Amino acid sequence: MVTRRVLANAATYLALALGALLTLAPYLLSVQTSVKTPQQFAQQSPLAVPSPPTGQNYAELVIGEHTLVPPLVITVQVVIVVVLGQLTCSVLAAYAFARLRFPGRDVVFWVYLSTLMVPFVATLVPRFTMLSWLELRDTFWGIVLPTLFGSPYAIFLLREFFRGIPEDLIDAVRLDGGGHLRALRHVILPLSRPILATLLVITVVTHWNDFLWPLVITSSERWRVLTVATAALQSQFNGNWTLVMAATTLATLPLLVLFLVFQRHIVKSITITGMK
Repeated sequence: MVTRRVLANAATYLALALGALLTLAPYLLSVQTSVKTPQQFAQQSPLAVPSPPTGQNYAELVIGEHTLVPPLVITVQVVIVVVLGQLTCSVLAAYAFARLRFPGRDVVFWVYLSTLMVPFVATLVPRFTMLSWLELRDTFWGIVLPTLFGSPYAIFLLREFFRGIPEDLIDAVRLDGGGHLRALRHVILPLSRPILATLLVITVVTHWNDFLWPLVITSSERWRVLTVATAALQSQFNGNWTLVMAATTLATLPLLVLFLVFQRHIVKSITITGMK
């Protein structure tokens, strides 16, 4: 029995290690390629270790002629504004759908949730037409406005979590003379930190990697986000894969840091959801 259990555990860890290797291999190859010179990349095998490694590609992207610093700043600003807007509006809407009682509440919620089944490309032209009519094309607010006021996925996720919080805690706030805003601030939000952290990571990753909408709504380099700038860099230097890999590595690094910071909250939210 002990031998069988050891073999089962060894097989499990071996499968997990292989899965992790397959998942991390593209990122490791990207980092390895980014510290090569174009000559090393052309003469050596793609899997060969660079000898010696160089930071020339990163220097070119930070202080060189093809710097990615302005698109990075624009992307950070877009993500911050969208995250603040989405979390605020989604929390308020989810609390209303979970705790307030008004005619047609469930009908409105499920109709709104059904928009998840509408593909983004189906609303691309109407969005572009509306923002062009508002003269917001090729502007900062043209990028952030369509996704600023919450999302069906975020509202659904928060609503289901809010409904799992005991009603007695809300009643205790009402007995003390508090209203809905006080209950939301002092009861709901402190208990929802894990799910809010998970939603924060999901929202940041989604809009950090957003490519199609910024590409359509902007036309100048002034409001070019990181994904569009990286794509332009790839089309401009199609043969210089070391520079392109350095750009993709820089674009991915902030997301890895964000996950490492919030990984404990993400795991906790999954555990709580599983217990419910």
